[in-house]
Amino acid sequence: MLRLDHLAVSALTLEEGVAAVEAALGLPLAGGGRHDHMATHNRLLGLGDVYLEVIAADPAAVRPAWPRWFDLDRFQGAPRLTNWIAACDDLEAAVAAAPDGVGVPVDLARGDFRWRMAVPADGCLPFDGAYPALIQWLGAHPAARLPDVGARLRRLEILHPAAEALRAAVGPAIADPRVVLLHGPEKRLRAEIDTPHGLRVLE
Repeated sequence: MLRLDHLAVSALTLEEGVAAVEAALGLPLAGGGRHDHMATHNRLLGLGDVYLEVIAADPAAVRPAWPRWFDLDRFQGAPRLTNWIAACDDLEAAVAAAPDGVGVPVDLARGDFRWRMAVPADGCLPFDGAYPALIQWLGAHPAARLPDVGARLRRLEILHPAAEALRAAVGPAIADPRVVLLHGPEKRLRAEIDTPHGLRVLE
């Protein structure tokens, strides 16, 4: 069984991404750091049992010989919500049950966090990135260490032209009422987040 773990906002630069999310939600981001294996860096926002990640290529790092996750090497445009990540207890089993192209397990670390993640060979997850990235945490989880700023995820909409096929691929594995798979003209993610300032929407 999969569990909603976190959301990813991609950006051309981390500074641009953080500014866009902080303006949209009216809340400060915290934590984060560098991912040496992928030459990316991030900042985080706690959403209770899940969290939000703003991620971008790290200009201070050497570009890896393999594609970065979340298709970041081909990212263009303004910062936006591009991916959702689902946690599991058995990564190999989750990969075996997922559509082709979800990736192969890679051992990763940032500070004292340890996790395993399925990373696609081309950087792009199935269904144009609408299928969740799969992660298995080995110990501490970032959400437990983030400041509680009173933000909670109310609803995550994943829109895709092949919504029925995506629903068939995801549906049996995850049962979170906050996650809604809808038909749309193109792949798009939309998150409704309750904040101390009221409901805010992140796309």
